[in-house]
Amino acid sequence: MSGSISRIMAKAYKNVLSNPREAKFAFRMQQLFAKSEKRRKKVKELEDIDVPPFLISSISTTCNLHCKGCYARSNGIAEDHEDERKATLSPEQWQQIFTEAASMGINFSLLAGGEPMMRRDILEAVAEVKDMIFPIFTNGTLIGPAYLGFLREHLNMVPVISIEGTAMGTDERRGQGVFRRAMQSMELLRGEDLFFGTSITVTTENYRMVTSAEFIDQLRSYGCKIVFFIEYVPTDAGTEHLAFSDEHVAEMEQLLEARREEYADIIFLSFPGDEKALGGCLASGRGFFHIGPDGSAEPCPFSPFSDSNVAELGLRKALQSPLFRKIRDARALGWEHTGGCTLFEHREEIENMTKTD
Repeated sequence: MSGSISRIMAKAYKNVLSNPREAKFAFRMQQLFAKSEKRRKKVKELEDIDVPPFLISSISTTCNLHCKGCYARSNGIAEDHEDERKATLSPEQWQQIFTEAASMGINFSLLAGGEPMMRRDILEAVAEVKDMIFPIFTNGTLIGPAYLGFLREHLNMVPVISIEGTAMGTDERRGQGVFRRAMQSMELLRGEDLFFGTSITVTTENYRMVTSAEFIDQLRSYGCKIVFFIEYVPTDAGTEHLAFSDEHVAEMEQLLEARREEYADIIFLSFPGDEKALGGCLASGRGFFHIGPDGSAEPCPFSPFSDSNVAELGLRKALQSPLFRKIRDARALGWEHTGGCTLFEHREEIENMTKTD
């Protein structure tokens, strides 16, 4: 995992060499990540705690869109009505969590929601944690002049704009006009020479198209430097056919290897597909865990079960969660991958683990 992060940062550094400001930032982060690996090893040696290199954090319980199959809405993270929303941590609490994370050697936290850009107050607070990078998984509709100024000032905040591939596919899932607005945001970011990426939900119906050279060329023309391919998890009944089988996973790996060879200036990441090369599922603290809006420590965004709270206990104790230990002891991380998130496929067993001593 550490080696993979080092390779990603080396490639990111090459991608921004033409931009002195971002090149200087990327070089500093490369040096920091080398120190962070030593920090994680030191915590392991002194406290016998395995520290993951990254987190996934859902900081917002609101969203301005209603995307079909949204895991955040299906899990109750995002709600329209205030009286139905989960309690959320304050900007100061999130800043404290990430400050502790950085001190332990955690390099990244992917910021999700809801729509994280609806919580500018939280983004401003956590951006001050300069020893971490925060990819912001956003629908891209809220990026305008004010946010551009914020992103110019805080290079550790990296927008990752979610689309479904084509305009038709994106608008069908996310709403009319969303694709056009996302592309406009990419153009704005390119105009400011800012590092940004895109996130694409891959299904059995679109994976060949979104990994095609024609589609990648389009993303490159907009200035996109990193592409996350997220395998579809069937949260809606009747959509199970959209989730990957083992055969789809194998073909996706081949397609991405070809693109990595072809496009030296773009970083391609696949979730959970890339986990296979890293020894299986990375959830439950092995490579990452999910922090809910209220601070709950959960194995994964697709496995919203918790027995501890980061805001109350701190990261160190949350990483020693009995639930995380039970999942590892039960060899859940070795469960066969048959498409989508492994823990989502075994959600009933995970839920039962929260009910037993």
